[in-house]
Amino acid sequence: MTDSNSPVIQLTEEVGHGGKAKQTKKQKKTKSRRPQEAEDRFAMLDSLPEEKQQEIQRALHLFSLGQRLPRTLQEAQRRTYRFWDSQPVPKLGKRLTIGPITKPDGGVRQEPYSLPPGFTWDTLDPTSLSVLKELCLLLSENYTEDDDNTLRRHFTPEYLKWVLEPPGWQAQWLCGVRVSTNQKLVGFISAAPACLRIHDTERKVAQVNFLCVHRKLRQKRMSPVLIRELTRRVQQQGVSQAVYTAPVVLPTPLATCRFWHRPLTPRKLMDVDYPGLRLNTNLQLKLHRLPKLPKTPGLRPLTIEDIPGALNLLHTHFLESGLSPALSPQDAAHWLLPRENVMDSYVVEASDGTGVTDLVSFYTVTTRVLNHPLHSQLREARLFYCVATATDPVDLVEDTLVLAKAKGLDIYSVLDVMGNSCFLEKLKFVPGENCLHYYLYNWACPTIRPDKVGLLVPN
Repeated sequence: MTDSNSPVIQLTEEVGHGGKAKQTKKQKKTKSRRPQEAEDRFAMLDSLPEEKQQEIQRALHLFSLGQRLPRTLQEAQRRTYRFWDSQPVPKLGKRLTIGPITKPDGGVRQEPYSLPPGFTWDTLDPTSLSVLKELCLLLSENYTEDDDNTLRRHFTPEYLKWVLEPPGWQAQWLCGVRVSTNQKLVGFISAAPACLRIHDTERKVAQVNFLCVHRKLRQKRMSPVLIRELTRRVQQQGVSQAVYTAPVVLPTPLATCRFWHRPLTPRKLMDVDYPGLRLNTNLQLKLHRLPKLPKTPGLRPLTIEDIPGALNLLHTHFLESGLSPALSPQDAAHWLLPRENVMDSYVVEASDGTGVTDLVSFYTVTTRVLNHPLHSQLREARLFYCVATATDPVDLVEDTLVLAKAKGLDIYSVLDVMGNSCFLEKLKFVPGENCLHYYLYNWACPTIRPDKVGLLVPN
């Protein structure tokens, strides 16, 4: 789920404003008193019941609606992006030749960028369970929430290990910020190595994810420093391009895709007032009934022996795309092999035993429901890769709806990429309120339609 009050957006908004406001003499005189005053306010807020904190959050959201970052290209063209205008990204409304915007000159900064006083850099080790638990806490409390502060994303160590440790992962690309005095983790940004096919060009890139700063520190402008520091570390390894996604418009989207949702437990979703779904109890219970069992013959969980066949299906699937991953067998095994409560992948085996003919996979994300008398969490399936050559894609995806519901998941979400639009309305998916925008750092090329996007980035 991507939502309008997501800290991802708020962090990006810090980056979008750029520049320091001039202080008056009066402000300077009172500056020395502010840290203690801020600490007192934070302590007071933390002492309030969570229900009261949610009321404050809702009130603050109402006052900030007019200041949020643009959701459309038209809104973005009326905005100034001081930080992004200093970066090698395509400028809004300007045509550039295909290729890198700036070329490496061999002069990569050696020393880390400066942080505000009282904070220090750290390189996180995802092989350490204690570090993963720290990161789970930071992301779960600060990465994303809905407008009313009633739904909040929950991260697990198993999920983060899957996202942060693909083949070739590098610890120095996992940048943390800690408080100097107590070593509390208060900021994070990550990247993982990947190979992309952009139109007809293959490039080694950094796949950037999880830009997050503790909610109490968002006025210290740490987000631009995190981005610059990660860029420095990536460039030290000879990589000059990056790919990232965001739910808001920055300079300049390469592609824009929309989320579609299909309720699996409509009554529960109505109870928690799930954003963007207009549900009527009796009608929705009838409309969203599913078969008891999958219908596709030969459908079974993917195994390590199926990786070569699954990879061949994906390579063929990506031939028509303008943005897709160039996967190795090791990449395919990492991203597709089933992991409990993280990834589920299925293949359809040919009746004559000659190999796999179809592939479908989804990963699981969990959302905490705050202060609800009945429900404490929602579990969401997100369609990953789906390739149907011998099976009707409608039947193949419907089978995964059945399997996801049997696993206790509550909602099934899909991006309208590649050939997904062919089954969305037939399987009663409804368009969500949010879009996901794809961006390339230091690379310019023509925009790509959603049906030509083959890259999916779990976050």
